[in-house]
Amino acid sequence: MTFGPAPGGAGAPTVFDPYTLPSDDNVNAYTFCVELKGNQWFLQKGKMIAYYGQIEFNGIGHGRFERLLRTSFHSPLHASDWVVAEGQGKMLLADRAFDVNSYDLDNGNLTIRSGNLLAYQPSLALKQSIVPGFLTLIGTGKFVAASNGPVVFMEPPLRVDPQALVGWADCPSPCHHYDHGYMTGVMGGLRQLTGIGGTSGEEHQFEFVGAGTVLLQSTELLMAEQPVGAVGAEPGVPGAGMHGGHGQGPLGQLGVPRMPGQLGDLQRRLGL
Repeated sequence: MTFGPAPGGAGAPTVFDPYTLPSDDNVNAYTFCVELKGNQWFLQKGKMIAYYGQIEFNGIGHGRFERLLRTSFHSPLHASDWVVAEGQGKMLLADRAFDVNSYDLDNGNLTIRSGNLLAYQPSLALKQSIVPGFLTLIGTGKFVAASNGPVVFMEPPLRVDPQALVGWADCPSPCHHYDHGYMTGVMGGLRQLTGIGGTSGEEHQFEFVGAGTVLLQSTELLMAEQPVGAVGAEPGVPGAGMHGGHGQGPLGQLGVPRMPGQLGDLQRRLGL
């Protein structure tokens, strides 16, 4: 089969194989290729789109990974959302055509929104942040993250719209800042009387102080949360719409009760 340029297009597409795919680098702005050579990566469920070679995916809690988990994964709240990938080959990571990039930590400390973190090397230790909805990576190694638009790196002191925040590195956790002048002014009064409008970045920000780096996505639209590990309701897909034998139900999107510590809609309204 031959792929030719579309009318008015820029030429034939690049066709990759195991030898022409990059190693631990971007294929394009939306896809990252991880090469496994008998090593392991932690991977968020649902982010692998294809792979070459012999690669196994095992859930967190698998017996033979006990030692690995003891050193590299310390977030029981998110354990069901992650797997360990190991073997020989190349796997492609992506997330709904969001921008995807890799970052290197060198004896660093980075806190990132949990939904934005796609994968990381076990040389990094993942911990549950004290800020709801965020995870912290500590140590030296590479991780892959997605963002809604290119990432902008900023230096504190800085106030950030919560919806634009991806994470922060080597600086203290932010505090909330509310612009009471804006909230109690004309616009705030109209909102209280009519109920029209909501908290915006002009009213409520995260305030960062001290040394470090703040990571922002170039939009105020959060990446919508998606349940992971479920088979989509697609024609011809066995078990579509089911998860562990249970369909969607009143307890949650997948019929699974919320775990303690998941703040749900309140968490999303606050941009966490």
